Formats: sequence, structure tokens, C-alpha cells
Amino acid sequence: MKKLTSIFALAAVFCLLSLPVFGRDLSILENWKPAFDPSGAEYTYILSNVDHPAIAGIGVGYSIRDRIWEESHGRLYVDFRPLAQLGGEKDVVRKLKMGAIQGMLCSSVMAANVAPKLGIVNLPFIFDSSEKLEKFRNTPELFDYFSNAASRSGIKVIDFTGYGSYGWATTTPVRSLEDAKKVNFRIAQAPVNKDNYLAWGLKFTVLPWPDVPQALQTGVIDGLDHTPMVCSITKKFDVAKYFTDLHYTQGLYIHMVNKHWLDKLPEDLRTIFLNVVREESAIARKQTDLQQAEQIEQAKKEGVQFFTLSESDRLTLKTKAQQVYDKWGEKIGADYLKKVQQALQ
Repeated sequence: MKKLTSIFALAAVFCLLSLPVFGRDLSILENWKPAFDPSGAEYTYILSNVDHPAIAGIGVGYSIRDRIWEESHGRLYVDFRPLAQLGGEKDVVRKLKMGAIQGMLCSSVMAANVAPKLGIVNLPFIFDSSEKLEKFRNTPELFDYFSNAASRSGIKVIDFTGYGSYGWATTTPVRSLEDAKKVNFRIAQAPVNKDNYLAWGLKFTVLPWPDVPQALQTGVIDGLDHTPMVCSITKKFDVAKYFTDLHYTQGLYIHMVNKHWLDKLPEDLRTIFLNVVREESAIARKQTDLQQAEQIEQAKKEGVQFFTLSESDRLTLKTKAQQVYDKWGEKIGADYLKKVQQALQ
């Protein structure tokens, strides 16, 4: 993957992410062409993602590609397809279940639609730091349950990367919950997010990501539930000049694999594949923390103001979130949810 220092040179490209795939300039992907000829590979792993590889949590696909090619001595080729080349996430999930493709880096907000148990990573104030996320990933009794959550759909979760910690980008300053009550927040098309905002008693509008730029500019929404890194890179801060740091959860790209394909892969290649994915995903998560810090500093230089809610306001949000835990505990498994909460406290 290209060094993070290249991120600013590529930032303008992210404006294209609000367009349909056929309207994007895919020629930028020439920067990530493999330095080898994959035509002789015995096995091919098609890996999809809807976003841009300049984000560390997505660019990991190319790091995985190059290492697996080298360590498998050219037997296994990871054909990484970012920028929604294979369609939107709902379409790609269907292809993954059918085996038409073998893997995807699925956004965590979409994951609960694949299997409700995967919604645990979107519950508020459980995964509210990268340290807790690492503990979850590296504790087998916690991660293994998560890994097998979508097995009935023929999907196995093998790892995850990220795109930063969630908060509010707004067109007016939000320094308190009282300020937040005046804002209409855009949230993703995801069931956990909707339940969060219902519990918090805040106004929200569910919008597809491509509709966000126009909605912000026209005032249909005046707030955005997302991470500062994505808001900076995709130029949302051009309109929403304020960001309230909530870090109530971490945005993730969950690495899902077609289980049938994985099980049929020769054991030696399967070992290489899983080891490389794990090591490169861990590296990408560390890079995500650095990249988020860089983007926050860049945004500040460009005039974006950052705020943090008071501890009393955060406590109010946590208290109201109990009804979300109760509802989703039934879907996730109450015992498992309690185990994760206790382990990460």
C-alpha cells in the first residue's frame, strides 16, 4: 500500500465517491497495479470494497494481495476491486453468498444486515476506543463468536480494519446535547444506527451516502454521523465546519469470506491466506489511528472547529443506550453481549 504521506495528494479524488461507479475516474487505480503477472495463478480470490484505497483500512487489500502472491509463490492471486467496481454493498453481499466473488471488506454499518450478531460493533460506547477494538480482536472467546456469526449465510468473518471513530460533523456548533437536539443528522441505512438515534431522542434522516453532499449543501440535513477522517477526505468539512467528538464506536471494514471457497482452499494456502490477512489487518488498524490524527490536524488548519461533549452529556447518551442493548441483546445473544461488555470495561 502506498505510504500514508500520499494521502493528501489523493484527497481530491474522494470527491468522486459521491458519483455512481461508472462516473468515477478508475484510472487512479493504475497507481496500485501489481508488479507481477497474475495470469498463472492456480487460485484467485476476488475481494470487493466500495470505497477508495487511499484509506488505510481499504488499501490493505493491496498489501494483502502483494504479500500473498509472494508467500504463495504465485499460486494465489488476490484480485482486489475497490471503488464499488462490483456494485454496492447489498449487491456484493448477494454475490458473496452465491460464491460469485470470494471476499469483501464490508462496512460495519452494513454488517448487521448480513447477520444481526455482527451489529454488536455498532452498539454505542462498547467499542469506543481502538484499544478496546484490539482487545476484542485478540481475545478468541470474543472474536470467534463474531467470526462465525454469519455462517448460516455461508460467510466467515476473518478480520477487520477501520476508518476512524464516530462523531458529528455539523453546519452549526454542537457543544452539548441541547445543541444536538436542534440538528437533523444523516445516518447510514443501518438498523443499529437508527435504534441509537431513537434512543437518544435526536432528529435523523436515513440517506444513502451518495445523497449526502447535496443534502448538506441544500440544508436537508445539517449534521452527519460519521468519522472525522472520512469527513475530511471526502470534503464534507467544506460545508460542515464543526465536528463533535463522540467516539461512541469505531467505523470498521469487516473482512468477510465465502466459507465454501475458504474450506476448499488447500491447507497450506489457507494458512498463508489467514496469516497474511491477520497481520496486514493489524498493521492497517494502527495506520488508521495515525491517518485519523493527520486528517484532524489538516481539518483544523482549514478552519474546522472540534468539540467534545461534557462527561454528563456522554453519561446521558450511555444511559439512554440501555434500551438499544436490551433490543439488540435479543438478536446478538444476551450472554455474549454481556461477556463483551464486561471484558471491555
